[in-house]
Amino acid sequence: MLRILPLLLVLALTIYAFIDCLNTPEEDVRVLPKPVWALVILLLGTALIGPVAWLIAGKVRHGAGGGVGAEDGSPRPRGGQRRQRFVAPDDNPDFLKSLGDETRRKREEPRETDDSGKQPPRDDKRERDEDKDTPES
Repeated sequence: MLRILPLLLVLALTIYAFIDCLNTPEEDVRVLPKPVWALVILLLGTALIGPVAWLIAGKVRHGAGGGVGAEDGSPRPRGGQRRQRFVAPDDNPDFLKSLGDETRRKREEPRETDDSGKQPPRDDKRERDEDKDTPES
């Protein structure tokens, strides 16, 4: 069993590096073109040279903070253009503002109807409770 473990680790690292290479956008690949990196990983995988070279030099790595350059901490691709990122609804200030506006609008709607001279909606439960309290003749 212990003889097979190093082979499985080399195979796992080679597969990880190959899939990582295939999933990496073209603009984040460094040094060599993407197809050449895939061949290097596969051909030199048994000697660990290909996968380790890919992990060290083949891809632009962004730190935990998201990289350098943008005010919000998001990485900037080459050429100074911003990359579109998905922002969760609870982190999106525009979405949160729209929720606040919608809530404020719903609160103000009943007040507008009360001020217009219309009667507020009747509470049927209260009327039923009052009916129970009064003796019937």
